[in-house]
Order: sequence, then structure tokens, then C-alpha cells
Amino acid sequence: MAHHMTEEEWRAFLSEGTRTAKVSTVRADGSPHIAPVWFLLDGDSLVFNTGKKSVKGRNLARDGRVSLCVDDDRPPYAFAVVQGHAELSEDPEELLRWATRIAGRYVGAEAAEEFGRRNGVPGELVVRVRIDKVIALADMAD
Repeated sequence: MAHHMTEEEWRAFLSEGTRTAKVSTVRADGSPHIAPVWFLLDGDSLVFNTGKKSVKGRNLARDGRVSLCVDDDRPPYAFAVVQGHAELSEDPEELLRWATRIAGRYVGAEAAEEFGRRNGVPGELVVRVRIDKVIALADMAD
């Protein structure tokens, strides 16, 4: 039977494996924009990278409101929706550090440095989403 995840459960769910987050931002005309991102949970924040000139980057620079959805599409199904406000950084050391750490989760330690150098460059942003609210359900098909 479906149940709301505890904080411990949703933190473990967000950190497991290589699930991507679908990040939703607000366009200038008020319409939503959604795109997948690689991310890491860092304390009370989710962290991801994006291009400064990307739709996500431009939207977040103008309006920091953001939601991310992470799901498990295998039975018995689960999801977590995170709502928060984004803080942006272009600091070169922070960019390289986070791009490398995030890559380590998705491509493995052996390729993390290469991806970090590729993604942690000028024109990229570190996006830190301060978590305001989490809605998370597990075992939806039980």
C-alpha cells in the first residue's frame, strides 16, 4: 500500500543509483519549462549544473523558484517532488568541484574528472536548490 516516505526514506531514495531529476522552472511568460538533470543531495539542498545561457539557467537567474521530480518507474513505483529556491554560483573552483562530484555519481569515478573538466567551465552554473518542501510516496502499486 502506498505510503508517504519519511525524511530518511526520501533522502535515501534521492541518493540511490543514477536516477535523474526532472527540473521545472518558470519562463518569463509564466509558463513552465522542464528538463532532466544530473544532481546530488547535499544536506538540505539539491545541487546540479546547467549552462548560464540555457533555458533553465536564464529562468533561474530571473526567478529562483524551482521544483524537481525524481521517480522510480519500476513496480511498485515511487517518486519524490522537491520544491525550493535556487542559488546560482559561477565560482570556478565550485563549478569544477561540483561538476566532478556529480559526474562521479552518473559516469563513475574513473570518468568523473574528465566530465568535471568538461562541465565545470566558464559559462556554466552551480545551482543549489534550498529544499523548502518534499512530497514523496513509495510502494504505489502495492
